[in-house]
Amino acid sequence: MTKPSWHLDRRTFLRGAGVSCALPYLEAMELDAKARRADEPRRACFIYFPNGCSLPEEDDAANAAWRWFPSGTGKDFRFTRVLEALEPYRDELAIYGGLSHPKSRELLGHLAGDTWLTGGDLRGGHYENRISVDQVAARHLKRFTRYPSFVLSTDGGVGYKSRVSTLSFDGLGRPLPSEHRHRQIFERYFTVGDGGTTEERRRSLKRGLKLVDLVLADSQDLAKRLGRQDQGKLDEFMESLDSVEEQVKRNEAWLDTPFVPFSTEHLELDPNPKVDPTAYVRATYDLMVLGFQTDATRVMTHMLAREDGMGFGDGWPRLVVGVNKGHHTISHDTHAGHWDEWGPYDRWFAEQFAYFVGRMKATRDEWGSLLDNTMLLYGSSCTTTHNARNYPLVLAGGKHLGVRHGHFTRYRKSAIVESNNDPLTGALLADARRRHVEDDLPVGRLYLSMLHALSIEAESFADCDEPLDGFSV
Repeated sequence: MTKPSWHLDRRTFLRGAGVSCALPYLEAMELDAKARRADEPRRACFIYFPNGCSLPEEDDAANAAWRWFPSGTGKDFRFTRVLEALEPYRDELAIYGGLSHPKSRELLGHLAGDTWLTGGDLRGGHYENRISVDQVAARHLKRFTRYPSFVLSTDGGVGYKSRVSTLSFDGLGRPLPSEHRHRQIFERYFTVGDGGTTEERRRSLKRGLKLVDLVLADSQDLAKRLGRQDQGKLDEFMESLDSVEEQVKRNEAWLDTPFVPFSTEHLELDPNPKVDPTAYVRATYDLMVLGFQTDATRVMTHMLAREDGMGFGDGWPRLVVGVNKGHHTISHDTHAGHWDEWGPYDRWFAEQFAYFVGRMKATRDEWGSLLDNTMLLYGSSCTTTHNARNYPLVLAGGKHLGVRHGHFTRYRKSAIVESNNDPLTGALLADARRRHVEDDLPVGRLYLSMLHALSIEAESFADCDEPLDGFSV
C-alpha cells in the first residue's frame, strides 16, 4: 500500500457550531492503526427481552413452529419460525440452552431479570445483588475509549428492586441508570463537550438544523484531502448520522406522550397508538452501531422492555403483531391460541436483533466487520413465564475473539438430590431417598468465557470459576 503523505489521528473530529463529531475509521488513519495493531478492539453487548419466551412442549407438534429454541442440536439444528430471521447469520452465532443462575432458579421469574447479568442473590426476601458482567468488562476496557459503557433501555432510569429498567449494576450491586431518550443519547455520545447540549446546539435545534448540517463544511473540507475510497466511507457515515437523527426527531414526538388510561387488572399499556416500535427499537440499535463504529465505547447493555407488564414495551404486541393484549398478559395466557400470539411477538423481537446483527456485520473498521470483534448476547432470564431456568440465549459475533459458531448446544448436568418426601405422594419418609436429576449449568460460566474472550483475566464470575465447555474454537 502506498504510504500517504499525511494521515489522520484515530481521534479526529468534525467540527461545527457548538458541536464536534467523532469520525469512524478511515484508511487515512492507517499509520496510526498499524501502531496500535496490538490494541485490536474487543467488544461486548448484552441485549435483554422480558417475560420469558414462547416454548410449547416438545411433543406439541401443532405448535412446534413457535418454540423459541431450534429443533435438533449441534451444527444440524433448524430454526423454528421464532428465530428464522437469524438464518443468514447461522455461521456467525451460537445458541445456548440449559444455562441459568443457580441462585435465581427458584425465584419468581420476573425477579430474575435483576440478576441476568449479575448472578446476585435475591432469595429469602433479601436483595444482595452484585456487579454485572458488562461492568466488569467496562472496568478493564474503559482505558481504550471515551466512555466506559453505554447503559440503554426502552424506559430509562433504574426502575425499582425486583423490576429494574437497567441491566447494569456497579461494584456494590447498585443499579446504574439507563438512558432511553434518543436525542440525549445522540447529543451526549456523538458530540464532544460536557455531556450536555451547548447553547449553540440548542439554538440550531430550534432552527431545525441537524448534526450533519453543522459539520457539513468541515466534512467537505476533509473530503478534499481524502482518497476516493475514504470519501465514500465519509459519505456513508454522514448519511448514517443523518438517518439516525431523523429517526430521533420522529421518536421525540411520542416519547413524552403520557400513557392512555389502562386497566391495572389486565395490565394493558399503550403509550400512543401512532407509535412505531420497530422504528424506535431500530433507532436504538443504530445508535449502538454508531457507538461501536466511532469507538466511543466497547461495552453496551440494552434492556428492550421491563418485566411484569411495566413500561412502554408491554403495549407493543398490539402494534407489531396485532394482538390486543400486553406482552405480560400474553406470557401468562393459556387459551388454545396462546402460542400463535406469543410466538409471533418473540419473532418480532428476533427480527429486530437480526437487524442489529446485520448492521454490525455490514459496518467496518480497520479490522474488518464490527461483528467479528464484538460479541452480541441476546436473551432473557426465563423460558416460560416465572421459570427462571434454561435461559434462551443467542451469542452472535466475536469470530476474531475465538468464539465457536454455528451450533445449538443444550447444556445439562447430572446431580444427586436427597429428599425425605415420597415423590409420588409427598408423604414424609423415615430415610432420605437419593435420586438423579438433570439440571442447568451455571450461566456464569458463559459470562466468564466472554470475559476471557475480551482478554480479561478474571478467575471467576458469579460463583463460577471455570469457563463454559465448547465456547471457544
